[in-house]
Amino acid sequence: MKAKPARAAAPRPAMLTEQQMLWLELMQFYIGEAWLLDERKFKEWLDLFTDDVLYFMPRRKNVLRREMHRELTPLGDLAILEEDRRYLEMRVARLETGMAWAEDPPSRTRHLIGNLEVNPLENAEVEARTAFLVYRSHLETDHQLLSGCREDLLCRAEGRWKVRRRTIVLDANVLLDKNLSVFL
Repeated sequence: MKAKPARAAAPRPAMLTEQQMLWLELMQFYIGEAWLLDERKFKEWLDLFTDDVLYFMPRRKNVLRREMHRELTPLGDLAILEEDRRYLEMRVARLETGMAWAEDPPSRTRHLIGNLEVNPLENAEVEARTAFLVYRSHLETDHQLLSGCREDLLCRAEGRWKVRRRTIVLDANVLLDKNLSVFL
């Protein structure tokens, strides 16, 4: 039997900057969030949000270039979603009752998160932006693909990151799906 050659020691990585360490920590946070959603652990997912969370999905309109400032509806205008913690809890509770007919049997989802940008703020909060792709499959023939970006305001609470504000911007401006019963 031939002896294996000695392995050279792997080069030590350079020390990470605070910004890089924050990026890695938040990427792990977002990957964990995606798994919670895909495994239908909605109560645990709710724990990732502060009590004063705003979960907002504006409508997207087709506008001319000179009117791009009007492309997304502002807060208080007609939005797809404009929910606080109470409404998120009600949606989760409804899914768990079995009375949400659109989710019986439950959808299968796959949340892919990437393109994370992190901007630390002076007040120990962080602005984070991610791109997402969510695949939803329901029954034999019902499926949808949603893509867009999320802009989050994160803060530390109870020793971990929590979302204080989430704005979800879909790439599509018209949803042709039967329902929007998944979380993004």
